[in-house]
Amino acid sequence: MASELCKTISVARLEKHKNLFLNYRNLHHFPLELLKDEGLQYLERLYMKRNSLTSLPENLAQKLPNLVELYLHSNNIVVVPEAIGSLVKLQCLDLSDNALEIVCPEIGRLRALRHLRLANNQLQFLPPEVGDLKELQTLDISTNRLLTLPERLHMCLSLQYLTVDRNRLWYVPRHLCQLPSLNELSMAGNRLAFLPLDLGRSRELQYVYVDNNIHLKGLPSYLYNKVIGCSGCGAPIQVSEVKLLSFSSGQRTVFLPAEVKAIGTEHDHVLPLQELAMRRLYHTYHSLLKGRQLLVLWLTAAPPSVCRLLTC
Repeated sequence: MASELCKTISVARLEKHKNLFLNYRNLHHFPLELLKDEGLQYLERLYMKRNSLTSLPENLAQKLPNLVELYLHSNNIVVVPEAIGSLVKLQCLDLSDNALEIVCPEIGRLRALRHLRLANNQLQFLPPEVGDLKELQTLDISTNRLLTLPERLHMCLSLQYLTVDRNRLWYVPRHLCQLPSLNELSMAGNRLAFLPLDLGRSRELQYVYVDNNIHLKGLPSYLYNKVIGCSGCGAPIQVSEVKLLSFSSGQRTVFLPAEVKAIGTEHDHVLPLQELAMRRLYHTYHSLLKGRQLLVLWLTAAPPSVCRLLTC
């Protein structure tokens, strides 16, 4: 296996390959052959998914200076080292399904980064330097242990897709509403109790998913014309705890929905909605104007049907 790996890397070096696939190699350490001599100066995409790597070398940027995409999905990496910040041409970094506990502040130096995937790790926070990633378009930090979002996240002006599912968020920072390019926001499976009233005001934001936030009982009005996922939100009413109203006819008894709080009788006088509204207007302005002046005003300006309501 080792000889085959060395041969693969040697061929890539000699033939100046731009792509190198080292997935499923059962690697526990970063291959020394990759770091030998001048490294692989022409390499742009390195795939090392589903190995057993626990760390990254400090001289990674020196040996792979033109790396544009780095895929390290499904390893055992615990820390994103400071050296990652020197990969100045990096546009895509996938560290999903690792054992990450720390992302170093130097990640903010990846000014060309467009896609950052950190899903399914053990992160409790992200450094504020994430806000320095001005070209970032996709950020996936789902299935971690985050209590809050990075405080400067609203400075990622190119961010279009933000996925924060299955964390421990209690609230969404209002400054998140300032993201001008955000098109899709997914925060399902958190502990959200409310959302910022401005969320959804941007025309760019079209998809919002807040499913399975059991404490979330309402949505901002700006979200009503968006594509919303909100199943499993709000504390369900337990019918057993509610005294249901009912009415009987003969031997049949019908229980009404829990939302019905009172039942009228045939002797109750029910006013039409129009009459209720006009009477309310009359009583409101009656205290401001003398009764005769108000009546003259209504009789000259209001339709005859309205006048009859006010004079009855």
